[in-house]
Amino acid sequence: MNLWLRVFLPFAAGYYFSYFLRNVNAVIAPELTRELAVSAADLGLLTSAYLLAFGAVQLPLGLALDRYGPRRVEAFLLLIAATGCALFAAGNSMTGLAVARAMIGLGVSSCLMASFKAFSQWFGTERQASLNAAIMAAGGLGALTASTPLSWAIPHFGWRTVFVVLAVAGVAAAAGIFSTPDKPGTAKPEPLRSQLGGLGEVLASRAFWCYAPQTTLIIGGFLALQGLWAVPWLMNFSGLPREAAAHHLLLMGSGMLTGFLGIAFGVTPLAARGFGPLLLLKTGMGVGLLATLLIVLGTAPGGPLWFIFGMVFSVGNLAYALLQGHYSPALAGRVNTALNLMAFVGAFGIQWGFGAAVDALQAAGHAPRAAYQITFGALLAVQAASYLWFLGGARKQR
Repeated sequence: MNLWLRVFLPFAAGYYFSYFLRNVNAVIAPELTRELAVSAADLGLLTSAYLLAFGAVQLPLGLALDRYGPRRVEAFLLLIAATGCALFAAGNSMTGLAVARAMIGLGVSSCLMASFKAFSQWFGTERQASLNAAIMAAGGLGALTASTPLSWAIPHFGWRTVFVVLAVAGVAAAAGIFSTPDKPGTAKPEPLRSQLGGLGEVLASRAFWCYAPQTTLIIGGFLALQGLWAVPWLMNFSGLPREAAAHHLLLMGSGMLTGFLGIAFGVTPLAARGFGPLLLLKTGMGVGLLATLLIVLGTAPGGPLWFIFGMVFSVGNLAYALLQGHYSPALAGRVNTALNLMAFVGAFGIQWGFGAAVDALQAAGHAPRAAYQITFGALLAVQAASYLWFLGGARKQR
C-alpha cells in the first residue's frame, strides 16, 4: 500500500494531466476559431503541434529514462508542460499558441513511458499488466474530464482561465512525481552506442513494420479525432450543438476506460479459452473499422458507435505487448517508444491533414458536411489498407 501511494498515484496523476491536455483543444475549438479567426487547417496545425513535439522526443526519451530514471525525467518535463499552459493562456497569435502547444506536448511526452519504467523498477512482473492497464485507466479519466465537464466550465470561466489552472496543476503534478523514491541499486545502463544499436535492430525488423502501419493510421487516427476533430465532425456533419458533441467525447472516453479495465481483468481468462491477445487485437481493429464506417455513413445512432470507437482504441494498445514479445526484454523500452513514435507521427499528420483536406474541399465548392464526410471516408480507406497489411504480416509472423 505504501508503494501504491508513493509510486503509482503520483504517476497516475501525471498521466491523467497528460490525457486531459491532449484532448482539451477538441472542446475549446469553437472558441479558438471565433476569437482568433483561424481556418480548419490552422486549427489542425495548432493542435497537432502537441503531437509533433510529443512524437519527436520518443526515441531519445527511452534513452533518458534508462539513464536518469523516471522520477527526474518526468518531473522536469512536467514543468515545461506547466510553462506551456501558462503561455497558451496568454497567447494571442497562431505562432505563440503553436509554440505553447508544442511545449505542452514535449512536457507530457514521458508520462506513460515513465510510468512503465517506474512500475518495472518497483513492482513484480506479475503485476505489470494490471498496473499498465490501471495507469491507462487514469488517462481515460482525463479524457472523460476533458469532455462534458470541460464544456460546462468553458462558458463560465473561459478557456484562458482553464489553462491558468492547468499550469498550476502541472507544477503540482511535477512536485508529486519528484517526491517519489528512487529505486536503490538500479543497474548501470548499457553504453549509449549499444543502446542505439538495439534501437536500429528494432526499426529494421519485419515484426516492427507488421504493426507500425496499423498503429500509425488507426491508433494515430483515433488520437487525432479524439484530440480535435471529433467535436467539429459532430457539429458540422451530425448537426449537434457543442454540448451534445462534447457528450459524445464523454461516451468515447467511457468506452476507452471500459476497454482498459476489461483488458486488465479479462485478457488472461480469454487466453485460457483460446481467445489470445493477437486474436483480440485482430477482432477489435475489425470491429473498430466497421464502427467507423457507420459513423462516416451516418446510418446508425451515433452514441453507441462513439462508445465502441473508444473501446477499440484500448484494444489497439495490445500491439505494444505483442510486438515486445518478438524481442529480448532488454529492448522493451526501445520497442515501446519506437511504436509510440509511429502512433504520434500518425496522429500529427492526420490531425493537420484532416483540417487541410476539409478546407480544400470547401474551397472547391463542397458544403461543410460533405467536406467532412469525404475527408473522414478517405481516412477510413487508408486505415482499412493498414489493417489488411497487418493481417497479412501477422499471418507470416505466426
